[in-house]
This record gives sequence, C-alpha cells and structure tokens, in this order.
Amino acid sequence: MPGGQTVALVVAVARNGVIGRDNGLAWHLSSDLKRFKALTMGSTLLMGRRTWDSIGRPLPGRRTLVLTRDRGFRVEGAETIHDWSSARRMAGERLMVVGGAEIYALALPEADLIHLTEVEAEPEGDVRFPPFDRSAFKEVHREAHPAGPRDDYPYAFVDLERLR
Repeated sequence: MPGGQTVALVVAVARNGVIGRDNGLAWHLSSDLKRFKALTMGSTLLMGRRTWDSIGRPLPGRRTLVLTRDRGFRVEGAETIHDWSSARRMAGERLMVVGGAEIYALALPEADLIHLTEVEAEPEGDVRFPPFDRSAFKEVHREAHPAGPRDDYPYAFVDLERLR
C-alpha cells in the first residue's frame, strides 16, 4: 500500500459469478445501491469506460477516474486515465474499484478489502467477476438479508480483508 493507500473493491456477484448483463446490472437490489453509496461517498472511484457508460453520469460526492485504452475519451465530471499505476497515483488514501470485470482483474492482486454483495441467484449474464483466491482473504463481516419489496433476490453483505 503506497503511502498507506487502501485499495477496496465494491462488487455484487451472483452465485454463478455474474456481475452484469447487457452493459448493466443483472438484478435490482435497492439495499445494495444504498450500501454502495454509503461505502463510496467521499472516495475516489475507479471504473472502466463501459461501467461509466452504464452509469451515464458522475456520482455526486465522489471523484471518478475512468480507465480506458481510448486516448481520445473525455467526459465531463470524470478524469480519464490509461493505466493502473495512474489510478494508484491519483487516488489518495483510498481507491474504490467499482467495475467492470477487466478493472477488477487489474485491482484484485493489490486489493486490501473486498466489499462483496453475494446475490443468491444464478441469472443470465455476459460479465463475470474474475476468479480469485478467497483463502487470501479473511471474512470480517457478514450480514444476510431476505429479498425485500425492492429487491429481486436475497443477498448477503460480506467484507473480506486481505491476510497479510
């Protein structure tokens, strides 16, 4: 962790590894969206260009870095970067990685924390969370929830901390 920097991933993953479908989420979980906001408020977010496109706007109260190979890509409300080391350098104390799959794969080897929402479903999807060694992390929090009136599926909030 350069200068005490923390790299945290924020991700919702179905039992079959799906994290997205058709450039969007494969489910609606109102409580997960609220948790995402609470976890990321005031932080620097890192996302790929397709994730940016799916959100379509800067998220209030957060600095946004968009990682893309397209050197000409520019959007209002976000800073464009082209490599992982730039993201680390620009992030400050806490970098919150919020997708998609390629960006998660870049960040996983250096992730200190994973704020995981385990979605109790196996939906169709075209984007999956990259495989990782879960034994390299310790589960430090788990909170299971049934599907509420504004949730498609039951889910659990799980926090994983890298073993050092």
